[in-house]
Amino acid sequence: MRVWAKGLLLLGYALCGMAAQAQTSDLVSDSAFRVCADPANAPMSDRDGNGFENKLAELFAARLERPVQYEWYPMSTGFIRNTLRANRCDVVIGYAQGHEMVLNTNHYFTSAYTLVAKRDGAIADVDTLSDTRLEGLHLGVVAGSPPATHLARHGLIADARAYNLVVDRRHESPIPDMLNDLNAGEIDGALIWGPIAGPLVKANYPYLQVTPLVKETMPPRLFFRITMGVRQGEKVWQRQLNSLIRRNQAEINAILIDAGVPLINDMGTGLLEQEP
Repeated sequence: MRVWAKGLLLLGYALCGMAAQAQTSDLVSDSAFRVCADPANAPMSDRDGNGFENKLAELFAARLERPVQYEWYPMSTGFIRNTLRANRCDVVIGYAQGHEMVLNTNHYFTSAYTLVAKRDGAIADVDTLSDTRLEGLHLGVVAGSPPATHLARHGLIADARAYNLVVDRRHESPIPDMLNDLNAGEIDGALIWGPIAGPLVKANYPYLQVTPLVKETMPPRLFFRITMGVRQGEKVWQRQLNSLIRRNQAEINAILIDAGVPLINDMGTGLLEQEP
C-alpha cells in the first residue's frame, strides 16, 4: 500500500513538473522573436534598430524564421518586471551572466571595463589603474560601478568626477556626457563599460582610444560574460537559444567587432584571439 501511494505521489510530481514546463514553454511566441529592449540605449539598442543588440536580434530572428517584435521599456528599475516577467517579450539580448532575475543562456561574448583617453595624451598607453601616471588626474567614472572601487583603493576617487548610474536614457545620457567632457579636456580619462565605450568612440570620437582593463587582479572584477536572458523555468527556450549561439558564434562576433565592442577571452585576461 505504501509503495502504491508513493508511486502515485511520484507520478503527481512528474505531472506537475511537465505541466509547469509546458506552461512556461507556451509563453514563448512561435510567431515572432519578441525582444525586451530599451528604446534609447545606443550603442546597444534603439528604436531605429541601429544598435548592435538590434542587429543580433535580427540575426536570431532570421535563424528562427520569425519577425522581430520589440517591447520597449527604459533599462531602469522595473525593466524585467514590466517586460519579460509580464510576458510582453521573451528575451533580453544582453544580460550579465549569473543575474538571478533571469535565466541566462550560455554567454556569447565577454568584455571589460575600459580606460578611454586621448590618443596623443600622457595616459594613452595606461592599461592598469595602479599606474602612477593617473595620480592627481580627474577621471570620469559611473557612480557605483566596479571601477569606482578600484579608484578608491588607489587613492584616485577624490579627484574623480562621478556620473549617474541608473538613468532614463530618453532624458539623460551620462556616458556621452563623460566622453564629451573628456574630448573638451574637462576630465583626463573615462572609465566606461567596453560595449558602450568602444562603439561610441568608433562612431563619434576619432581622437580617443579605448583600452580594456584586463590586468586588474584585485576585486571587484572588471570583466563580465554576457548572455541572453529568458524567464526563469523556460529551459526549452534557453536550450534553443544556446544552440543558436553555438552555431552562429562567428556571425555574432562579426556583428560585435563591426560595432566596435572590445572582445576579451572568457577568463578576462586578454583580448580575444580571432580565427584567421
